[in-house]
Amino acid sequence: MNSYNINKGIGRTVEFKGLKAQYLFIFAGGLLGVLVFVMVMYMAGVHIYLCLFLGITTSSLLIWQTFSLNRRYGEHGLMKLGAKKRHPRYIISRKLVSRFLKIHSKKAAL
Repeated sequence: MNSYNINKGIGRTVEFKGLKAQYLFIFAGGLLGVLVFVMVMYMAGVHIYLCLFLGITTSSLLIWQTFSLNRRYGEHGLMKLGAKKRHPRYIISRKLVSRFLKIHSKKAAL
């Protein structure tokens, strides 16, 4: 019987077979989704070989893509990528330049 260490110390991220942090959750959730998808197809009456083919194909694609993302972006890479997408590239100011240069009168100060 094999035993696998999941957590290797206090304060370190969760790692299993090279997958770190959020990739582990994407991997587990994706495989669970593929399993449910294949089960629903089988109960709907789709041919067993088509169910097996689609299940094996989508699960292998999920495994390959998850390990590829893990290698490419690292432990915190997906969070950094998401933050970069939400950050504006430039700020658009539609106010007139004269409005910024106008000296305020004393009435406005009261």
